[in-house]
Amino acid sequence: MFARVSTYRPQPESTGAPSEGTVNQVLELPGCKGIYYLFGQDNKSLSITLWDDEDALAGSRPVADRIRTETSAEQHMEIVGVEEFEVLTRQLKD
Repeated sequence: MFARVSTYRPQPESTGAPSEGTVNQVLELPGCKGIYYLFGQDNKSLSITLWDDEDALAGSRPVADRIRTETSAEQHMEIVGVEEFEVLTRQLKD
């Protein structure tokens, strides 16, 4: 599994939260396993998307770039950075 982590700096008028439409667009991309949005105390937010494999991650880049650009403009957020990672461990506790 692979992950893409995008870092944003919301403007004062922004909630930092994505729209349902944005979330659905991402989840519909081939190989997408899930998405998390996080909002921190230092006025920074993160999106973490999870992908089946490296090919799915790579294949999603052009559309993910477009979605990220459109969403950040709509939500009044600056894109600070985008990084990609291999997920080495995954555990969720019920």
